[in-house]
Amino acid sequence: MKTGIVFEGGAFRTIFSCGVMDAFLDRDIMPDYMIGVSAGAAYGVSYASRQKRRNLQILLDYRDDKRYMSMHNMTDKTNRSVYGLEFAYDTIPNKLVPFDYDTFNAWGGEFYAVVTNVLTGKPEYMRYTTEDRTNKLLQATCALPALFPYIYLNDTPYLDGGLSDSIPYERAFADGCDRVVVVLTRQKGYKKKTGATTKALAHAFWKYPELGKDLLSRADCYNRSLKKLEQLEKEKKVIVIRPDNTDGFSRLEKDKEKIKALYHDGYTKGLLFSDKVKEFYTK
Repeated sequence: MKTGIVFEGGAFRTIFSCGVMDAFLDRDIMPDYMIGVSAGAAYGVSYASRQKRRNLQILLDYRDDKRYMSMHNMTDKTNRSVYGLEFAYDTIPNKLVPFDYDTFNAWGGEFYAVVTNVLTGKPEYMRYTTEDRTNKLLQATCALPALFPYIYLNDTPYLDGGLSDSIPYERAFADGCDRVVVVLTRQKGYKKKTGATTKALAHAFWKYPELGKDLLSRADCYNRSLKKLEQLEKEKKVIVIRPDNTDGFSRLEKDKEKIKALYHDGYTKGLLFSDKVKEFYTK
């Protein structure tokens, strides 16, 4: 039996998933396989390293730190990202709130991050290891168009994995998982739409037409993925955990009380589902 868990992205909405992760750690739930998209991957590695509340601490301590996030970072020619890439992906995990690389390695499972190949528009699934401690792979999976530069891996440009595979549960099954838990960051009934900003952004990527197609088709692909996921849930092939409501919670939320509330929603849901997940993983 190979057990897996999938973490959707959603920038700071993914603090909900962190609550689920921490509840699972308290209930000693640790799958064999994890796959995350964007912040789902960047936060998910702390679950594999068994560092409870680490993600919440980072967000509460550094959300307002301009080194972590500010529009000034966008004008820095060495950065060109809303995040301070070196600060967020190197200084924090290696100095300020250390990531436990040894415990992650001792886990012995598989952790994958989804990235989108800018040239082909296709998703690629790359295994996270602790070899690159500047965390380029985590930068790539989080690289939102217009808010990040292209992140190069093996001389190939990549952007956010959510552009091409927002909820990679099919990949988890393809990688051999028998039981899959999916943690979403939007409430039941949510449907993604293609707005004017997305259409303008797709046009701006005229040099990379496949990426532009990703942007224009993302909402339809996402909604079809949700519909299929709901069917798998009815068939009891997956367990889906989602927040009560994320309306009014910004992708880059500033209100720390809202951040803490969404984290606690995730923690409560994690405890609520823990017995069901344990049975699901062992049945």
